[in-house]
Amino acid sequence: VQLVESGGGTVQAGGSLRLSCAASGYTYSSYCMGWFRQFPGKEREGVAVIDADGRISYADSVKGRFTVSQDKAKNTLYLQMNDLKPEDTATYFCAAELPCGSRQSEQVPFFDYRGQGTQVTVS
Repeated sequence: VQLVESGGGTVQAGGSLRLSCAASGYTYSSYCMGWFRQFPGKEREGVAVIDADGRISYADSVKGRFTVSQDKAKNTLYLQMNDLKPEDTATYFCAAELPCGSRQSEQVPFFDYRGQGTQVTVS
């Protein structure tokens, strides 16, 4: 399984960014995909997940500001981030677990597969 993130960058507080994660190399029909972030102090936080049944879960810290979505035809996961805050500064990782059932956002850092990460800096 290969996961490749893109879309990170530097933005001012209140701005927006959209992250993408292109997935390949798997054939499972039951899988979960999500995003987690790693802060400069190395703490990790699950941000959002779409489970195998399409249920979505967010961390409380991003609810109402971040939106996760998936285009299965393109095998791509997205994270739309609005109203960004300096405390959102982190490296963002896409992650996948397969096969998979129901998952919550806090489980995403423990998924089996992850991408290389993309840096998001909010000033």
